[in-house]
Amino acid sequence: MDLDEYTQEVHRTCSIEDPKELLTLTALGIAGEAGEVVDMIKKVLYHAHELDVSALCKEVGDLLWYTVLLCDTVGLTLDDVMQANVEKLRRRYPHGFDQQRSQMRQD
Repeated sequence: MDLDEYTQEVHRTCSIEDPKELLTLTALGIAGEAGEVVDMIKKVLYHAHELDVSALCKEVGDLLWYTVLLCDTVGLTLDDVMQANVEKLRRRYPHGFDQQRSQMRQD
């Protein structure tokens, strides 16, 4: 499946069309799904649970659903976001991650 097909599937399963409502939905959805991922990892680290990779995949998939919907709502693609992120990180850490450079960061 490519990104265009996935975006179509996201819209197929979203009944909201109003851009402001979509922004609200995506922000709340991203926060909620990120919380699900965090809780799962917390249980592995502190409650002696085994990591259920299949369940994690489903939660990350839900997080991706909201992320793709947010991007599409504001006219971005995941490619746009990935490229901008790489450019930012290359400016910030031109020779790879460096703890000292991280501590001295201005942005």
